[in-house]
Amino acid sequence: MLFISLEGGEGSGKSTQAAWLQRLLAERGVPAVFVREPGSTQLGEVLRQVLVGPAGIAPPITPWAEALMYTAARSQLVAEIIRPALAAGKWVISDRYIDSTLAYQGYGLGLSVADLRSLNVAATGGLWPQLTLLFDVSAAQGLVRSSVKDQPPDRIEARGLEFHVRVNSGYHELARAEPGRWQVIPAGAGVEQVQELVTKIVISLLKEVQP
Repeated sequence: MLFISLEGGEGSGKSTQAAWLQRLLAERGVPAVFVREPGSTQLGEVLRQVLVGPAGIAPPITPWAEALMYTAARSQLVAEIIRPALAAGKWVISDRYIDSTLAYQGYGLGLSVADLRSLNVAATGGLWPQLTLLFDVSAAQGLVRSSVKDQPPDRIEARGLEFHVRVNSGYHELARAEPGRWQVIPAGAGVEQVQELVTKIVISLLKEVQP
């Protein structure tokens, strides 16, 4: 079993690589569960509609209310899906996890990173991924990528460049603090080049965990 989280700012291609990773593990016969945050549970999907709905439609949300809703969705996800899957010997791949809250609500919105970390440790029973992949792209490039989709910006995307620069800086600070857990993947290149890097990492992991 292995717990991997995928992190990155808006337009980093993280979700695209999650789909590639799902295909890659399936081809190699690795039992794996894929989840997204917020979401993948009934509660998580309800909260997702509010948290990442179209800008201007969701009601006003204070930074701490936002952080608590993300954490509530995460707590449910861990109890309902992640821990049972790990106990069954499966890999778990999560599109975002605790580090998203630290980066977005902590570094991005200015809440105490230490308090957010303590809150999430309590909410998840201290469950952290063994590996976190950071898909690294500049905030400016990421927002340009996000703007070409056939949907209006969600309430997070619409916060402006300065917010997203702080989020990206936060991610790098988190990665520097725990180099043993994080792998930073340059995501400004084409999709296929990023896939090659992800494939190398996964194959290396398979050699370590499988006889």
